[in-house]
Amino acid sequence: MKPEQDQLLVFGVVAGTHGLKGDLKVRPSSGDSDSLLEAPEIFLRRGTEVPVSHKPARVAPHKGNILLRLQGLESIEAVQPLVGCEVLMRYGDLPDLADDEFYWFEIEGLTVVDQSLGEIGILEDMFSTAAHDIYVVRGRFGEILIPAVDEFVLGVDQEERRMTVDLPEGLVPDADEV
Repeated sequence: MKPEQDQLLVFGVVAGTHGLKGDLKVRPSSGDSDSLLEAPEIFLRRGTEVPVSHKPARVAPHKGNILLRLQGLESIEAVQPLVGCEVLMRYGDLPDLADDEFYWFEIEGLTVVDQSLGEIGILEDMFSTAAHDIYVVRGRFGEILIPAVDEFVLGVDQEERRMTVDLPEGLVPDADEV
């Protein structure tokens, strides 16, 4: 089920500031950070507070993060209180992806099934490294970290809410005991 066009989705978090002109360092929730580069509007939210709308004045990639300057907040003093806020975007502002690419909200909670071991758990988290994203799956083997690469991830069936993987021997530590 696709979100409504106006629904807000978490893009990342404000990890810090950069420089003196009010740039925020945004750490994306996934390795695909290009979505924010063209966003006409973003929202910031702290905890359970109501999201606040902002217009980007400048957006640029920077060392795996995004530098974001907001209109009207162009000094370090103005943006320092925003560190720690979630960065949200409207679903309707997200660019279309290729058929084999997904946004995090589309795959979070999928059942992960290995070709040899069967069901291994639920896709609960993801983090990015310099090389690629890593999926965090929790289930009968505990926590399994799966590199999000074509070699291991064979497919995603959104209707069945299932991700099929082919994991190399040794990636699932307790598999030999089952």
